[in-house]
Amino acid sequence: MRKSAIIGLITIAICIGFLVSLNADTDSYANFNEAAESQKEEHVMGYWEKTKGMYYDAVKDPNHFAFYMKDEKGTVNKVVLNGSKPQDFERSEKLVLIGKMENNTFYASKILMKCPSKYNDNMVEVNQDGTVKEIKGTKESKS
Repeated sequence: MRKSAIIGLITIAICIGFLVSLNADTDSYANFNEAAESQKEEHVMGYWEKTKGMYYDAVKDPNHFAFYMKDEKGTVNKVVLNGSKPQDFERSEKLVLIGKMENNTFYASKILMKCPSKYNDNMVEVNQDGTVKEIKGTKESKS
């Protein structure tokens, strides 16, 4: 076999390995039970359980926000974000939490919120430091 053919085969093998590793890192949504069994950060989608309220005291501890969320399977769990309460949290329709489950509590590192609006369908990302970033574009209104 020629040297160029061997180098070509090695290059193709490396590219295939790289593509397979990229595909392995893609995350799908989990529920609280799956997140409890996992050792890595998971994405859990659900809705704020308004009847159980939320806890945030900006004077006592501005970096502790806690609430209860119901996942897509109907399981309700306590969620803790080590950061400030996201702006317009009460108006959010749907939540996506990124974090880990420990001792029946989900510790979120990020919260993605779908906020209702008459003119757009935005998803915003709230980081632990309280910064907010829009991650989905807006739709044009239908007039």
